[in-house]
Amino acid sequence: MAKHKSYCTIVVGGGPAGLFAAANLPVGSTLILEKKESLGKKLLIAGTGRCNITHEGDVGDFIAKYGGNGRFLKKALYEFSNSDVVSFFSQRGLPTITDKNGKVFPSTEKSRDVLNVLLNECAARKVDVASNSTVVGVAKNGDRFVVTTPTDTYTCEYLVVSTGGCSYPTTGSTGDGYRLAQQLGHTVVEPKPALTPVFVASYAMEELAGVSLDNVPIYLYRDGKKVGEHRGDIGFTHKGISGPGIIDFSRSMVAGDLLKVGYAGVSADAFRASFLDVVSKRGSTTVQTFLRDYSIPKSLVKYVLDELKIEPSCCLSNIAAKERSLLVNLFCEYPFVVDHLGGFKVAMATAGGISLKEVSPKSMESKVCKGLFFAGEVLDIDGDTGGYNIQAAFSTGYLAAKAISAAVGQV
Repeated sequence: MAKHKSYCTIVVGGGPAGLFAAANLPVGSTLILEKKESLGKKLLIAGTGRCNITHEGDVGDFIAKYGGNGRFLKKALYEFSNSDVVSFFSQRGLPTITDKNGKVFPSTEKSRDVLNVLLNECAARKVDVASNSTVVGVAKNGDRFVVTTPTDTYTCEYLVVSTGGCSYPTTGSTGDGYRLAQQLGHTVVEPKPALTPVFVASYAMEELAGVSLDNVPIYLYRDGKKVGEHRGDIGFTHKGISGPGIIDFSRSMVAGDLLKVGYAGVSADAFRASFLDVVSKRGSTTVQTFLRDYSIPKSLVKYVLDELKIEPSCCLSNIAAKERSLLVNLFCEYPFVVDHLGGFKVAMATAGGISLKEVSPKSMESKVCKGLFFAGEVLDIDGDTGGYNIQAAFSTGYLAAKAISAAVGQV
């Protein structure tokens, strides 16, 4: 027999955003509806099981880590910052550690411990949980929402949709929130994989697998025009190029785009000027010696010089203008054509989602439907690797919970 139960707030989706919203709502009268058999499945695989919960540094610097939509998160990030995340878990017996790259993890480096803190907090607030409960429909009836699953019907005054995007669908992220939002009048920006591997055409650098470069420029061209630029760490694999710099930038790429990677870490103009300066002063300097001033792995230097048919022992003064131009181009703008991007099964995040034009950045409440809130990856927001997406989930979940708490007079 179907249940007909009323709540103050129903949270659809028990991932990091939904759990954090529920953990900050008033005690009692909150229900989490989760389609999988247990909560937090995607959280458990975050950071390969270590759960990179945020990143160190000034929270103001986080805005640029979310592509073109970062400013939407400003209020949420300042209301519940990276230092607030660290304090939240530390106060509940789970201190954090920070690695050399600024990524913040629980001290145990176990995602399960992060999930347990959130589950315990929800339990302390007497949050009800209905697992194996796929929401098949939502509607607004007067000032209350009617939420239906295949077996039950619920009503609530406030509804938080935190179902995630489409990445890692086996964890339950299959785009359900988009459908529910559309049922309530919202527009959805077409979802696509983000933070995903990039596969390049005619890749022939398998011998460089394991080689990496730190903080190099990456230029993006489409139809002969430069359409983007990024800096970050890259690495070579047996199948293509990867690393945070490539994965973060993948949100801007489509098949057929041209990537140019600056192995030397500087612009072509700066590299060329340095080359000519050394020629004028010490023309007998060898190519190999000149390139030591740049942090380019030896195996990569050898690969490029072999491609140019230039001996490492060749003096700079003996390199003709045409060869010099090719050398500058390959060390500063080595070309790769994007063949395809990894799909949702391997993408770490989803670009696209609920249109931010229809959501208040001050509260995460819908501008279309009063009492409806969104949190986490279901929104048209995707962050770089390094804890930024979980931070956004926590911050937006917190902001939604704060707004609901204020509305019911329990701040």
